[in-house]
Amino acid sequence: MTRLMGAIAATRFGLGARPGEINDAASDPRAWLKAQIRPDAALIPPGELMSSKQVLEARVDGLLGQRRSGEEDKVRPSANPAEEVQKAVLQQVQREAREGLQKEIEARSRHAAITPDPFAERWVRFWSNHFTVAARNAQMIGLVGPFEREAIRPHVFGRFETLLAASSFHPAMLTYLDAARSVGPSTVAARQRDVGLNENLAREILELHTMGVGSGYDQADIIEFAKALTGWTVGSPLTARLASLGMEAAGARAARGARARQAARRRILEQIGEAVFVEELHEPGPRKVLGIVYSGSAEQQAERILRDLSSNPATARHIAFKLARHFVSDTPPASATKKLEDAYLRSEGDLSVLAGAVIDLDEAWGAQPQKFKCPEELLISASRATGSQTTFGGAPRQIYVSLAQQPFTAPSPAGWPDDTASWSGADAMKKRLEWANAVSRRMVRGEAPTSFLDQALADLASKRTRDAVARAESAEQGMTIALMSPEFQRR
Repeated sequence: MTRLMGAIAATRFGLGARPGEINDAASDPRAWLKAQIRPDAALIPPGELMSSKQVLEARVDGLLGQRRSGEEDKVRPSANPAEEVQKAVLQQVQREAREGLQKEIEARSRHAAITPDPFAERWVRFWSNHFTVAARNAQMIGLVGPFEREAIRPHVFGRFETLLAASSFHPAMLTYLDAARSVGPSTVAARQRDVGLNENLAREILELHTMGVGSGYDQADIIEFAKALTGWTVGSPLTARLASLGMEAAGARAARGARARQAARRRILEQIGEAVFVEELHEPGPRKVLGIVYSGSAEQQAERILRDLSSNPATARHIAFKLARHFVSDTPPASATKKLEDAYLRSEGDLSVLAGAVIDLDEAWGAQPQKFKCPEELLISASRATGSQTTFGGAPRQIYVSLAQQPFTAPSPAGWPDDTASWSGADAMKKRLEWANAVSRRMVRGEAPTSFLDQALADLASKRTRDAVARAESAEQGMTIALMSPEFQRR
């Protein structure tokens, strides 16, 4: 019974058992998991990975270099055509972004495969999916990895309101949901340039990140919240130019006004690649969201709304249900959701307390695996069980793509689906079998299939599965049977 509980701790709450991990967890599975509720356990060594600021600075430098090359070409028509220079610069920027994404995926996969704190890593991935940003274009490709490392990992065991603010105001989220280009409708920038209000970030914060669909907000709340968010953008030359428009209209043409404009422009240019608040782009006036009027400091307007959303009971219910669905079953019992909701409200959104409440859910400790592994979970659990990266069968990115779940490419702001039906279709199972066949030969070089089964599943493996693996015609076939067994495909 203790090995069964240890296996549940390592597979359902963790990312799959490493060699010896089930035995480590077996003596006190809940205590083993709770020992991982530490801020440092959620971090990943940055190594040579770029920060979001470095990514955006490189992009701006490339685009400025492209512009200068074009201007020089006008003076020297015999030189390389500007369009060729522009194309080369753009290709270089995009190539570096793709290489950066590859490094992010490899570092993330390697960390998941070897971390001694798998519950902390699963917790990170839950929140990273909750606050999804996706590599949908060249600009986002370089930002998705830094977003998880900068906005998610440092805050997953802190307060929800801190995590919400860190993700909402991160350059990646501002860019992904077009908030970086959203300006107040009555501002000078909106009147003189082809820019205006964008509701995407406000809508997704309400619908996905906090209260959830049908929880009491309406379109008027979305618009008012979107106006409160205006001014929050990403430092860039364009941002500086838009801010200057507002200052020119608001200030006199006196030298003092000119100096103020220059100082503001320098401040923004010094913050290239960072989230900045530019008051000249903010829609002035009080905002009314969910019946509450927010006035006072323009910069703090959105922050105060986020704080109130964090403490809203609808937010507690929404998050509690998602966590229960992730750790218990696709259709979790109301009792599990209620316990998590109460823990959230009682602790005022303390995510360390909430993580402990998840571990304490009796509903999550049933012997029968309920959750079907998504492709990423499948690959990571196989990698952890063997103690090597051979289960990827090559570069992680390629095998993720083949199984239709490349990290950082969720199909929508709602993130990757968290239910069996989305991952268990006939074509998806065919691809899983192809993967299992392809990697089985490499996996059996250092381990027998029966040993793998015991190491990965222990008492979770049924007699039927154990017998099938033992009777296999070859070690490769036995490993394929183990990988495709219902117990290994689920958690």
